[in-house]
Amino acid sequence: MPDHKDHPTGHALLHDPVYDKSTAFTLEERERFGLTGLLPPAVFTQRQQASRVMANMRRKNSDIERYIFLRQLQNRNERLFFRIVIDRIREIMPLIYTPTVGEACSEFAHIFRQTRGMYITRRERGRIRQVLDNWPTKDVRVIVVTDGERILGLGDLGANGMGIPIGKLALYVACAGIRPEQCLPVMLDVGSENEELRDQPMYLGMNEPRLRGEPYESLVDEFVEAVADAYPHALLQFEDFSTPNAISLLARHRERLLCFNDDIQGTAAVALAGIYASTRVSKIPFRDLRVLFLGAGSAATGIADLMHSALMDEGLSDEEARRRLWLVDREGLLTASREHINDYSRRFAQAHRSVDFHGAIEALRPHVLIGATGSPGVFDERAIRLMASISERPAIFALSNPTSRAECTAEQAYEYSDYRALFASGSPFSAVSMDGKEFHPGQGNNVYIFPGVGLGALHSGARTIPDRLFTTAARALAEQITDEDLSFGSLFPPLDNIREVSAKVATAVARQVYADTGRGEPDDLPGAIRRSMFDPTY
Repeated sequence: MPDHKDHPTGHALLHDPVYDKSTAFTLEERERFGLTGLLPPAVFTQRQQASRVMANMRRKNSDIERYIFLRQLQNRNERLFFRIVIDRIREIMPLIYTPTVGEACSEFAHIFRQTRGMYITRRERGRIRQVLDNWPTKDVRVIVVTDGERILGLGDLGANGMGIPIGKLALYVACAGIRPEQCLPVMLDVGSENEELRDQPMYLGMNEPRLRGEPYESLVDEFVEAVADAYPHALLQFEDFSTPNAISLLARHRERLLCFNDDIQGTAAVALAGIYASTRVSKIPFRDLRVLFLGAGSAATGIADLMHSALMDEGLSDEEARRRLWLVDREGLLTASREHINDYSRRFAQAHRSVDFHGAIEALRPHVLIGATGSPGVFDERAIRLMASISERPAIFALSNPTSRAECTAEQAYEYSDYRALFASGSPFSAVSMDGKEFHPGQGNNVYIFPGVGLGALHSGARTIPDRLFTTAARALAEQITDEDLSFGSLFPPLDNIREVSAKVATAVARQVYADTGRGEPDDLPGAIRRSMFDPTY
């Protein structure tokens, strides 16, 4: 425990989530901090407390009830919460993030118990910097911000989208050891176009249409400038903005402060790592791969951009690299002859006749199929069988979240490919058994990338986060995928190893920063990074 002067005592201490240990306070501590008589007489270890919590959580009848239970635990005993998340990440992560966080965001106003984070609206225009002073912690190092317009595959959820920054920051702490008091979730509540949501009597947000154009951009600009002034050493992560805003905000601010967009860059890096791993099974050299994307939004174009850079690193020219990457949207193959193309996807429009999704598979004969659509079932039996006819080990990446929005299920990918597909998804799928063999579908979750990138950037004192750091992170992740993982059909390491994965990704990122800036790497960088990681044990 910290010195007596650094924290509350008595009854107030038992209601402080940062310092409370509840029944784990020793008898000596109870005397010292004025707790005698305020707790049952038995003293329990943190491990015993965790066992009690898990038993109570498992009695709940639904995942959304478990989500509420865990959020309440975080609000009353922060260290016990993170002890459970770290030790039981495979069970807990789907409850505090995808897929349950999708339902939690949809129901956010109805399950609201206690506020967490900050809400910035148009009413704070002109004084956002002063409003940030209301946050009790001054040494903020990681901020996750959303405007709620494109929450997972669920669309515009307005202020209900606050569940995303809260969940992401819990993963920063659990997976990369960022200290919880250095994390700040932010909702830029600029309204919502979801009238059904706004009509709900319990809705917590601004009951008005979204800000658009210059009023929106100037509000975000003011927020970013306020962050840079209030927290000059912080990393700002943009999350779940609409595609046009996600791309423009990243381009507008990435050279002004330490920031990135996880939907664009984090998704790209984790997908690239999975593709690297797939080549170890397919035996097709990375530089020879043909990749087809279904979807042409921020996630798909972000992956294509990073793959383009990685292919050029392999010695391909700009044009040769682009000829390996093809995008399909609702209108079909993205071709140069199409009249109306968004600026962010125009660079991937190529000379080819217009064909639909299935026609594109037949014409282009891709080795890798990547879905980033938010449309469930679009990887149908015909598409998967076509992929299996082209490649002995086709790579099928159904990356949309939550699970209900995945382009296909793991079982469908395996069954329709005669169990030859190399499958990865954005949300978790259960193991699939066939003829005595068990397949463990890899979850291409951004949690393998963004915590480590953030930790490495902060540890190295990076000023910006260029795309090169995400290529570095992808390679560091791919190197941790073992032959045993691949033998079970998984293109990613076990989630149980996530803190070690994050530490190695952070080390690789930090080394790249030191090399790029010409600063000497400190002694024992891997050890220093591991020692900096928050340990919730008490």
